[in-house]
Amino acid sequence: KVVYFASDKSVMITKYTKDLDEVVTIMKDHTDVSVSIEGYADSQGPDAYNMKLSEKRADYVINYPFKKGVAKDRLVKKVFGEANPVGDNKTAAGRAQNRRVEIKAVN
Repeated sequence: KVVYFASDKSVMITKYTKDLDEVVTIMKDHTDVSVSIEGYADSQGPDAYNMKLSEKRADYVINYPFKKGVAKDRLVKKVFGEANPVGDNKTAAGRAQNRRVEIKAVN
């Protein structure tokens, strides 16, 4: 799953709540599954700021399943700042694609 954030925000866009609910359901049904929570930012602003912003975004996503009963040791945080863009940072649409947290099964 991928969830997205508004510019300069560390709170997820609310329409992606259902996606996190699906992750929680899967993790509760499959207690052997851990996930990697990977935070990203677009290229607007200084690199150091974007790294911290991507960390705050990852923390937001980690806290969601944790508050719903998923053990925190099953949620592995990685932060990339503006590295690894999936969209063109020269356009508003591309930057919107880069303000994301990717959720990937680890095992």
